[in-house]
Amino acid sequence: MLMPAKLKHRKQQKNIHKGKAFKGNELSFGDFGLQAQEYGWISNRQIEACRVTLSKVMKRLGKIWIRIFPDKPLTVKPAETRMGKGKGNPEKWVAVVKAGRMMFELEGVTEEVARDAMRRAAFKLPIKTKFVKREM
Repeated sequence: MLMPAKLKHRKQQKNIHKGKAFKGNELSFGDFGLQAQEYGWISNRQIEACRVTLSKVMKRLGKIWIRIFPDKPLTVKPAETRMGKGKGNPEKWVAVVKAGRMMFELEGVTEEVARDAMRRAAFKLPIKTKFVKREM
């Protein structure tokens, strides 16, 4: 699973920021991409599920770029715990994704294969996405 090796602070506040992505919103590496259409948190398990799906559908041809990284810890308090007693322990890691962010890119496969792979990967994500191809 993806997670940062080292952090300055072990726990973070949630800081819900909506809006559009101004960085990372265009194809930079591959010919085809999967772009977020709305704001959301993508967990490290969801990113890994998408990566596995993409590589299986592409039959390990071409190249995959993962443009998001889960660097935000989410904390959870134990079940049946009373209020107070501080913040819970970090349980999972998420990537903050804004609308317009390019999440995955592909290269080295046909458009039909790329479209099918991205469609299957999009089923694993909790947000709306859009298939994008490079204009030649």
